[in-house]
Amino acid sequence: MTTGYSPPATESDIEWCYDAVHGVSRTFSITIDRLEEPMARHICLGYLLCRIADTIEDAGHIPPAEQTTLLEEFDRVLDPDADTTAEDFREAVEPWIPEERSSDWDVVAHTPRVVRSFESLEDEPREIMREPVRELVDGMAMFTSRYADQGGLRLQTLEELEEYCWYAAGTVGTLITGLVARGTSPERAEVLRDNARSFALLLQLVNIAKDVETDYHEENNVYLPAEWLAEEDVAVERVTDEAHHGGVTNVIRRVTGRAEGYLDGAQRYLEVLPERHGNTLSAWAIPYLLAVGTLRELRERPEDVIREGNVKISRAEVFAVMQQFEQDLSRSALEELRSEMSEKPLHQ
Repeated sequence: MTTGYSPPATESDIEWCYDAVHGVSRTFSITIDRLEEPMARHICLGYLLCRIADTIEDAGHIPPAEQTTLLEEFDRVLDPDADTTAEDFREAVEPWIPEERSSDWDVVAHTPRVVRSFESLEDEPREIMREPVRELVDGMAMFTSRYADQGGLRLQTLEELEEYCWYAAGTVGTLITGLVARGTSPERAEVLRDNARSFALLLQLVNIAKDVETDYHEENNVYLPAEWLAEEDVAVERVTDEAHHGGVTNVIRRVTGRAEGYLDGAQRYLEVLPERHGNTLSAWAIPYLLAVGTLRELRERPEDVIREGNVKISRAEVFAVMQQFEQDLSRSALEELRSEMSEKPLHQ
């Protein structure tokens, strides 16, 4: 239940939410800093609602059955026809909040504040956001329930991987598209909807390819398809073993290739993205180009995903990408930047 039963949000609530995003996501922090109002507020709050669910789904210390219960409780908080309040959810999740909170868990602990701020939005953007967020929450509950016996996610096929990516990221793409497409032509809105999935799955698959070691050891989740691991004679529970680095590296290459298949659609999404309601091209083009650079690194050194625990582009390249947007950058320049970053770091 998200309407009518909580005190109104204050300006300090909104300021806290902006600060919270900076603590939990470098990428979305860049995005929100590049947006103007009211889009910045809408994306900030939508992202935090999704992050609450994501933190529960990623929590290796919570038994899967309890994860599912908590996610279902959170969905009822977002259901305007249910009686569950954000305070009810906060009470239910309290036993699972670590004593030493990470930034993610601090957001979970402040769920009533985030929901209160969400409630304060005007009707149109709030209702555009509600269903995609609820779809994400429901999808995560479905996956934690599906793999309850394994104690963590163990995705089996490419189809299941992309199903998971839809719930984790495609729903966010739907949320973004719903907000930015308001008032645009039907033709432009259709192109946005047709390519939103590509934009979202590109970013999610890049994260999955580069975070294999972290996902397994910190969250007890394996997103690399078990069928692909089996082709390399790698048991899912041995995904980070040194003896299997070669096989796992081959699977990471395949996930990287799958992500690259979404580059064209993601670029098309950006080429027609409206700059209205406080939306800006740079807010979404920067994460896209950072993904292009990360894909280059994954192609060149996929073994470092397991050996070093992650693959990232340098801070210098991140800065160079951001500098491209200090002046008005034409949409046509995205193709050139993508081509350049696919071959070498932008700052070199």
